[in-house]
Amino acid sequence: MKMAIPGVQQPDLLPIGQGLRLRKYDGVYAFALPWYQDEDLLFLVDGKRTPYTLEKLGEMYTYLDRHGELYWIEILEGGAYRPIGDVTFSQEDMPIVIGEAQFRGKGIGRQVVSALVERGRALGYEKMYVAEIYSYNEGSKRCFEHAGFHVVEQTKTGARYAIELGGRPFEA
Repeated sequence: MKMAIPGVQQPDLLPIGQGLRLRKYDGVYAFALPWYQDEDLLFLVDGKRTPYTLEKLGEMYTYLDRHGELYWIEILEGGAYRPIGDVTFSQEDMPIVIGEAQFRGKGIGRQVVSALVERGRALGYEKMYVAEIYSYNEGSKRCFEHAGFHVVEQTKTGARYAIELGGRPFEA
């Protein structure tokens, strides 16, 4: 059985809030291709506007699944959960995408990041990091700063962020 975090079993589901949860990546991803065709979204997450192919999407998800706990961000609609984005949890990075535009800017990313900060705290992490947020990605900066992350290093195109996990849990 694969363990992205040595000695830690990835949960199948992580409840986030009312009608919002994370579901463990299951290898099925073709439905997410339209998210990675959105050139504006790609610019925010990759710094490029080149749409993904299905092959590139599969390679990305394989990489993320090997380097952290990969989850679908799911929302409850009409009595059933459906994926609207993805997030990877690891101590060194937390890439997150809200793939469906109508759900961006609604606080979903903040809820997801805050829940994963709590997961890190529960696992005993002293710090967690975001490898880089591009300087022009104001939404991601606000999302992570709201959860308590702060800039620890400037990069060529943005900044690396970290959060200290000692003390009391984050409250929304």
